[in-house]
Amino acid sequence: MSPIRTQWTRLIRFVAAETAQVHIGQPVDPKLDVGLAAWNKQTIKAFEISGSALDPTAQVTNNILTVKELLAPLSREELKIVRCLGLNYSDHAAEAGLAKPAAPILFYKPLSSIIGPSAPVFIPKVAQPVSEHLSDYEVELTIVIGKTAKNVSEADALDYVLGYTGANDVSFRKHQMTTSQWGFSKGFDNTTPIGPCLVSNNAIPDPQVVPLKCSLNGKVLQDGNTDAQIFSVRQTIAFLSQATTLEPGSVILTGTPKGVGFAMKPAVFLKHGDDVRVYVGHGIGTLVNPVIEEGQRAKL
Repeated sequence: MSPIRTQWTRLIRFVAAETAQVHIGQPVDPKLDVGLAAWNKQTIKAFEISGSALDPTAQVTNNILTVKELLAPLSREELKIVRCLGLNYSDHAAEAGLAKPAAPILFYKPLSSIIGPSAPVFIPKVAQPVSEHLSDYEVELTIVIGKTAKNVSEADALDYVLGYTGANDVSFRKHQMTTSQWGFSKGFDNTTPIGPCLVSNNAIPDPQVVPLKCSLNGKVLQDGNTDAQIFSVRQTIAFLSQATTLEPGSVILTGTPKGVGFAMKPAVFLKHGDDVRVYVGHGIGTLVNPVIEEGQRAKL
């Protein structure tokens, strides 16, 4: 099995100023953090990509478009299933006071939870007051599967990866801890930002050396690296593909390093008006999202 080869290196999805329609493209500036640029309302130019994000033969054209609104790199229609790993960093398991898992802990998110860069993280009334429900942040490297995978070996696992993006696995700890329903407590509508760039697997040949950071209102709270994962990207794909088909467009959030809010003393939690940012290195960039509590929208 040979790895997926794309013509593009960094893919973004956006509404273009020139057409008012949704396009995919490659940023003209190869070093630009498009998530930060979009939040700061800087001009972002992109070479239009002809084809779909999930088509490895999609071509980068010479047509340059201006980004009016930056979107998640995959639409909800392109996403298949959102799988997530819990407790996949030894330092995070330690801060939570939990043993390292013997096998990957898997949960799922509904597609309705997915949002893009700059979109507000929406805290519903069922998760308020936030000081009791402990709405939390988690920076995560995210795998996007590019071709059908089933019963994949660790040795071949990366050949099935289209690329990598970032995610903020926003979590509501009271629901998580009192019901043990991770998928429910981490799956409320409009609470999981992904993006900003989808970076080709060719540009990240080793996903175990990717830096991760999360900041809240300008203060860095998580500062880690994927080299601390308990189960590597290869191991994760091999495990999840056992007797299970991973379709193109399947997304896997791979866990978070230490520094989450509920483990701090006193606890730190997301609240109305907050600015939460997660950064994933190697060209993926920064997701910036404001926080809104239901019923307080007018105050933001």
